[in-house]
Amino acid sequence: MNNSVNRKCLLILDDGSTFLGDGFGYNSDYFGEICFNTSITGYQEILTDPSYFKQIINFTFPHIGIVGTNKFDYESSEIYASACIINNNLTPPSNFRSERSFEDWLINHKKACVTNIDTRSITKSIRESGVCRALLHFPKGKLKDISVLKNELKKLPEMNNLDLAYEVSTKEIYLWKNGKRNKISSEKIGKEKFIACIDFGVKKKILDLLELIGFPILVFPCDYTFKKLFDLNPQGIFLSNGPGDPQATFKNNLSNFNLLKNFKKPVFGICLGHQILSLLFGAKTEKMHHGHRGANHPIKNLRNKKVEITVQNHGFVVSKHKLPRNIEVTHKSLFDDTIAGIQIKNKPFFSVQYHPEASPGPQDSRYLFKKFEDLIKKNA
Repeated sequence: MNNSVNRKCLLILDDGSTFLGDGFGYNSDYFGEICFNTSITGYQEILTDPSYFKQIINFTFPHIGIVGTNKFDYESSEIYASACIINNNLTPPSNFRSERSFEDWLINHKKACVTNIDTRSITKSIRESGVCRALLHFPKGKLKDISVLKNELKKLPEMNNLDLAYEVSTKEIYLWKNGKRNKISSEKIGKEKFIACIDFGVKKKILDLLELIGFPILVFPCDYTFKKLFDLNPQGIFLSNGPGDPQATFKNNLSNFNLLKNFKKPVFGICLGHQILSLLFGAKTEKMHHGHRGANHPIKNLRNKKVEITVQNHGFVVSKHKLPRNIEVTHKSLFDDTIAGIQIKNKPFFSVQYHPEASPGPQDSRYLFKKFEDLIKKNA
């Protein structure tokens, strides 16, 4: 049940558009960059993906909440998306795995959604005009004056130049084991062979697949110094997904990231990690018009000519303009020909823009984890 009588909710975009709908969840104001996701399943995983930090998700699939929520489908410990927009009203969950209704789940995490909004018109606006800032106003009492809310929205920073990775990254080193985060004493770190994950906003499923390689997975804060990490002698380094502008994250940690060039063992990056690796070797990144977010994105592997159906969630991309010669493009998007994967020449470093741990294909891209494993064994 909602935590107030009021159900009216106001959505305002920074182009001046306003939408009045019904609010569900926790009463408050929610700010973020509005973007759309075309997935028809997996809303719990999407909302708990740290890469959606400070974003409001416009779901193109109209029925959200129908399978409820459960303790197994989290990609992190909390909802990182600011809020979400849904076409149809929420209905009681109808699934044997459901443990809590969607609205109760939102209230528990102090988040909200707005329904009875024409999500197709919002999607069309984003496709034509690009992503923009938005405010979801869901008060306990009367709605505020629209002019006041628009002034509040103007104060919201754009995603360009925002380094958000540190805000979602772990603040302490931990061991990932059997699907759980485990404390590890400083004396035990580096005492046995391990794989290091640099946490820019890592998803649980990625850590689960890394664990299958056979080494302990130690997760480090995104600002942990590579000099200290090299002294611990990891068998490989994984650069995770995460939110924000990759150039901002890269520039704020430039001297530290530059040390990674000297690493002799394998490096594997996904999403933000892919962009960081590309920047490290001289490429540029750029803001996309409206990004790629969904579970139906075809990617072509340029080496074996096969097509993979992938999950994607990114608003920035590695630029094709003046790409350095030491970077080989290994994958491309069949939607818009953007770079979706790279290999650093003469280095066991590679990365992809999409999420190979997800299963829309269902396992089209899992070979990338096997590639990382093989490189680790080869360079051991």
